[in-house]
Amino acid sequence: MFKNYFKNLKNGRIDEKMAMNSSYQPGQIVYVIIRNPHAQDVANVQQAAVVQNPDSPEQLALFLYENYYPLNDEVAVYPTANEAEMAYQDAFGLTEIEDYYG
Repeated sequence: MFKNYFKNLKNGRIDEKMAMNSSYQPGQIVYVIIRNPHAQDVANVQQAAVVQNPDSPEQLALFLYENYYPLNDEVAVYPTANEAEMAYQDAFGLTEIEDYYG
């Protein structure tokens, strides 16, 4: 779901404001921008939890949609919803129809 997608944000570079894996702690809530795997033109900001990776306890993972995802430099992770929304707008622009949900 995340692989290589975020490497293309910001003209092929990951946002410099993103912190690296080592700055996160288990139990921390973070925000990521994800694409819908069934509709590649749909993306949104989603809340995720930082957790110990159950397959590699020495590593951290993101828990999102009842699944574990590696917490690495291939995932754009933001500490606040506001920062994630700003990055989303930088990457995708504003929606054409404001207040449109669905």
